[in-house]
Amino acid sequence: MHLSSSTVAEAPGLTPSFSPLYQQIKSLILQSLQAGEWKPGEPIPSEIELAARFRVSQGTVRKAIDALAADNLVVRRQGKGTFVATHAEQHVQYRFLKLVPDSGDIDSDGPAERTIVACRQQHAAADVARSLALRAGDTVLQVRRVLAYGGVPTILEDLWLPGDPFKGLTLERLAAWPGPMYALFETEFGVRMVRAEEKIRAVLPDAPEAALLAVACATPLLSVERVAYTYSDTPMELRRGLYRTDRRHYRNDLG
Repeated sequence: MHLSSSTVAEAPGLTPSFSPLYQQIKSLILQSLQAGEWKPGEPIPSEIELAARFRVSQGTVRKAIDALAADNLVVRRQGKGTFVATHAEQHVQYRFLKLVPDSGDIDSDGPAERTIVACRQQHAAADVARSLALRAGDTVLQVRRVLAYGGVPTILEDLWLPGDPFKGLTLERLAAWPGPMYALFETEFGVRMVRAEEKIRAVLPDAPEAALLAVACATPLLSVERVAYTYSDTPMELRRGLYRTDRRHYRNDLG
């Protein structure tokens, strides 16, 4: 379906007509990403093709794609085109992981050693349901895992996922997956996390948490609560992590 610049602003679900034209084109491209027209890792049409599709200038399309690239939704590759971003790519894998070695070298200890402690279905508690825009009592998957670096357990994470989009996810499937968890979500379940919100505070672990992280109950830990969203700001994951910071620190680039 081709939309002229006069009709782009009238498309349902888009921003009001006074928004810049490139933002409206960005919204249309986002609709195609959300609908799965182009999968993670696949190329999107060229700027010329998109300009013809939406009946706007190539410059307007380029500006829309620039905005999508700034949001880490697409990746430009010199001489090859523009591709849907994927969590399987090395530079994207650490996008939501902000705990880095004090040396600053994120690869100094090699890849994280992952242990899946539990993966079970349960009814969503009120706070979990609220974070995932569900009803209290709806089915969710709860996952607990430990990430270790250099043999030292460093991160304990509890995750809650809405049951329907992740039907078929099991402990065995998680344990067997060789790559990042978010890459599993997008490859096997068609869910791509595109942004996240976090809350951070200092806490003390309870006895089971301290045991999994091999620390004393009096050890201060960094608590990071994250809600990750897919396209259209749909919450798809609540993650609560406890981070050891005796050899690592939390780093966030604010530029």
